[in-house]
Amino acid sequence: MANIIVFTGGARSGKSVNAERYAALQRTPVVYVATAEARDPEMEDRIALHRVRRPGEWQTLEVPLEVGAALREVAVGTVVLLDCLTLLVSNVLLAHEADPEPAVDREIAELLATARERDLVLIVVTNEVGMGLVPEYPLGRVYRDLLGRATQRIAAAADEVYLVIAGIVVELRALQPAWAKAATQ
Repeated sequence: MANIIVFTGGARSGKSVNAERYAALQRTPVVYVATAEARDPEMEDRIALHRVRRPGEWQTLEVPLEVGAALREVAVGTVVLLDCLTLLVSNVLLAHEADPEPAVDREIAELLATARERDLVLIVVTNEVGMGLVPEYPLGRVYRDLLGRATQRIAAAADEVYLVIAGIVVELRALQPAWAKAATQ
């Protein structure tokens, strides 16, 4: 049975660092799935920082799209750290700009199905983008909505969900009221 864990929060909140710590605590080999693509110098710097921080024994898969399909190749029971859903949804949106919602839905369904079929410990990092300003441009609003729905789907399937603010990790399921827990079961 898959174990799905979500780390969410704002940009530079400490999500990735804490997800990496959590993965390291599993005391088993980790497959790190990087969805970022170095499209500009600033992104190259971010990717380099993540690479330096990762333990050398972790396997890295650079997979900007079709993550579920790529994970069909990892061993059953593997710990997988997906960093991050935010960029995965962006990649899908840019690849299917004319009609992105079905493509994002397929990507998330395939990811969850693979996690279950392969009995993975799937740790997902994602940004919480819905708490800020409404994006000025239509594509930005579409992206915000797609990511919000994708994060909700992953979180609904998750066993543990953590919010990271200023580097502090808060377990959200523990804070969820009884009536809301009953509604999601």
